[in-house]
Amino acid sequence: MLMTADLWSAVNRRPLRSCGVPAALSVALLLSSCTGSGPRGAAGSGGVGDPLFPALGNGGYQVRHYGLDLDYDVKKGRLDATADLTAEATEDLRSFQLDLQGLKVSGVRVDGEDAAFSRKGHKLIVRPADGLRKGAPFRTTVHYAGSPQELTDPDGTTEGWVKTPDGAFVAGEPAGSMTWFPGNNHPEDKATYDITITVPQGYTAVANGELRSQRTAGGHTTFRWHSGRPMAGYLATATIGRFEVHTSRTPGGLPLYVAVDPAEVRASRGPLAKLPEIVAWESGLFGPYPFASAGAVVDHTPSRITWGALEAQTKPIYAGAPDTTTVVHEMAHQWFGDSVTPKTWADTWLNESFATYAEWLWEEHQGGKTPQEQFDALYKDAPHNKRWDFPPARPGSAKNVTGPAVYERGAMLLQQLRNAVGDKTFFRILKEWPATYRYGTADSADFVAFCQERTDVDLAPLFRAWLYGEGKPKRLYRA
Repeated sequence: MLMTADLWSAVNRRPLRSCGVPAALSVALLLSSCTGSGPRGAAGSGGVGDPLFPALGNGGYQVRHYGLDLDYDVKKGRLDATADLTAEATEDLRSFQLDLQGLKVSGVRVDGEDAAFSRKGHKLIVRPADGLRKGAPFRTTVHYAGSPQELTDPDGTTEGWVKTPDGAFVAGEPAGSMTWFPGNNHPEDKATYDITITVPQGYTAVANGELRSQRTAGGHTTFRWHSGRPMAGYLATATIGRFEVHTSRTPGGLPLYVAVDPAEVRASRGPLAKLPEIVAWESGLFGPYPFASAGAVVDHTPSRITWGALEAQTKPIYAGAPDTTTVVHEMAHQWFGDSVTPKTWADTWLNESFATYAEWLWEEHQGGKTPQEQFDALYKDAPHNKRWDFPPARPGSAKNVTGPAVYERGAMLLQQLRNAVGDKTFFRILKEWPATYRYGTADSADFVAFCQERTDVDLAPLFRAWLYGEGKPKRLYRA
């Protein structure tokens, strides 16, 4: 789920104080911040050098908390919002940047004082009156409004704030979160969230975490959601619609919140009924469930949404009724991708390979094929199959981030790892990896080192061939 090149073109810089930006930007271009007279310090960089999306994210600070207050007019498709960001400067700054695509900014304040700002592409460039000192916490308040626009990815799929007849389907991988709130839009910068959403009475607004309150007055309902564990921005959602809502608890006491579009209720009922079983089963494999609640959002989406689901933290969002295997996949992401998040987009295989392998384990659990049988069936394919087009840890370009190699070849790598180290060590890795990096980030090198520390088997040939090697790798280990 990535952006097409035609939407990622640079736009002209806008005047100070009041800025609007069309829905076009450049992911290939590292955008520079404003310079000029003013406080001493660095001009915070635009982009963190991600190998696939170099313009996403920003340097010079780390966000600790987002407070988002959203008011959405469903009929007009208009969003009026305020974002409060609590952050810490990681260097002396005379300016810093936030990612915000489109929408009109009417004012910015830093630590209660008006701040100058300008726009360039999808960057909101902020210049505090007094600058920021390294190590100092600071609070930024951004007032903004407009009609949020979706993004089209290089592979042709759609993300961001996607309008539906009864609200919005909000999905952010990899960059769509900046279509509805300003932030440091890169998975390495994780923060806690409070999301307040006001919608016309009769509509439901679902976000991540736990519902703290729901109040109706004056023809509008306000939903207050709290996420107390760090979350990457691409996992945030604020999906709005006319949903049937069901709340319950698993046998272990975990709260569940499930919102389903009426058109998808019948087809969703069976798979979602298995949610408590899936949570318990995956907790046995991967360790304790990492968050304070779980659930699902099933929407009835426009035909241009051609992908199935996204692992929004605590509440995966489904673009239509899921099957049970998809629920297994998205719930596995709560450990692999949500709790442990990739440091860069080139490390996405760490999300998708584990979630795909969870599918294989579930099928075996249900009396179907074993993971080795899944591996054997895939390995029989000819060398020109797309899963051999690139190595999982080196996707090469943004359009490959969700390619077959990331999912299938990555899962096959895990089966080869299992054969190399044995079941006892392998299933120990499945639990200890998400426990060690819980609520943090990790990359491919971290995983390679982590596995090698737990076995005397030399894993270098395995990772060299299956993780980094070109073409169809040799089968190095057999069950």
